[in-house]
Amino acid sequence: MSIISEFREFIARGNVIDLAVGVIVGAAFNDIVKSLVDNVVMPPIGMALSGIDFARLAWVLKPDDAATAANELVAIQYGLFINAIIKFVIVAWVVFLLVKGVNMIRRKEAEAPSDPPAPPPQEVLLREIRDLLSKPAK
Repeated sequence: MSIISEFREFIARGNVIDLAVGVIVGAAFNDIVKSLVDNVVMPPIGMALSGIDFARLAWVLKPDDAATAANELVAIQYGLFINAIIKFVIVAWVVFLLVKGVNMIRRKEAEAPSDPPAPPPQEVLLREIRDLLSKPAK
């Protein structure tokens, strides 16, 4: 088996394709969550906290020097970190709900009564004999 055919077989497996789809959808979902946090969640929180813009919160360690051409602001941007934490919590919550839904569906499938197994042939023959013996003789 050549390496090309092994690779083709590996790619054709459903798990690899499912993983690729999951990564692509996950990346798109990340953009949605980023927009939700930056444009919907954080503005009301900032307004409730006296108009604070979390994206601009930072501890300045070295301010810009207007006298030189190099504008090097060195800062710890903890506001962006807070935004990242909120994004993580939202993604974790959605993943939790997704897993919970999948588990609920699996439990329902497992609890669904399945057809009882067919009786063994000797039991079928014994029932037929019983039924024949229980009929009144002619």
